[in-house]
Amino acid sequence: MKESIHKYFQVGTIQWMSHPRRDILESIRTIAADDFFDVLEVTRFVDEETRAAAKKLFEQSHLKVCYGAQPRLLGPKLNPNDLDESGRQKAEATLLEAVDEAEYLGAGGIAFLAGKWAPETKDQAYAQLLKTARAICDHAATKGMTVELEVFDYDMDKAALIGPAPYAARFAADMRTTHDNFGLLVDLSHFPTTYETSRFVVRTLRPYITHFHIGNAVVQKSCEAYGDQHPRFGFPNSANDVPELLDFFRVLKEEGFFSEEKPYVLSFEVKPWGDEEEDLIVANTKRVINRAWSLLEN
Repeated sequence: MKESIHKYFQVGTIQWMSHPRRDILESIRTIAADDFFDVLEVTRFVDEETRAAAKKLFEQSHLKVCYGAQPRLLGPKLNPNDLDESGRQKAEATLLEAVDEAEYLGAGGIAFLAGKWAPETKDQAYAQLLKTARAICDHAATKGMTVELEVFDYDMDKAALIGPAPYAARFAADMRTTHDNFGLLVDLSHFPTTYETSRFVVRTLRPYITHFHIGNAVVQKSCEAYGDQHPRFGFPNSANDVPELLDFFRVLKEEGFFSEEKPYVLSFEVKPWGDEEEDLIVANTKRVINRAWSLLEN
């Protein structure tokens, strides 16, 4: 493409993935000072002082702030589709808190993920997830905010109830019957883990997608970084690199996701593996994005 990617997308990164070992405020300053980024996705802050300092940095930066509530669930192993109602309510409570924290930081909504499930109780888990998602959407709607469910693998690593893509489409359709502030977040790094392609996922979920992530995955068992680990592009035995990202961009273009007026968020979710250096992995990802975009036909 001759035109900049920033014309059609708000390009961002996930803070806790890009700088997992760095002081949070130092990380925000580093990313905010880099004009490659239009968006920064953050999660729960450990204390009010740090949260307030981060808010001040965001106000100065002209960055769009997005809020990922996934770590709120994954860390303490909370499940929004827990069959045990008290467990489901704990997950709902932290997601309600996430909406409030996101509002304070200036984010327009939150993203979360479904929890683990068992085949024999899948329908009951689905009903529990609907209950949670609707409660979160109700609360977010009072603030003019949105709620996004990220589509994950269902049997490999996170083993979340939602996806694969057709099941995610069913859930999103059910949610949209009651809440127009609900959408889906799809991640290129998860397509190999659900045994699907960019074209299949994007076309299947077309009416419901509100947010994009890109990244990489290793899906060969017994290989290093197997599962939903978000290794760098070019990682040994991994599934995604420039050709796969180029294909993803082509599909987004074909399906009408290039928008000048209201560009979608397109963040990368890539983290250093082992002792890899954080800023080198960020630069790696920017190079892959720039190369794939340059190969995209006008």
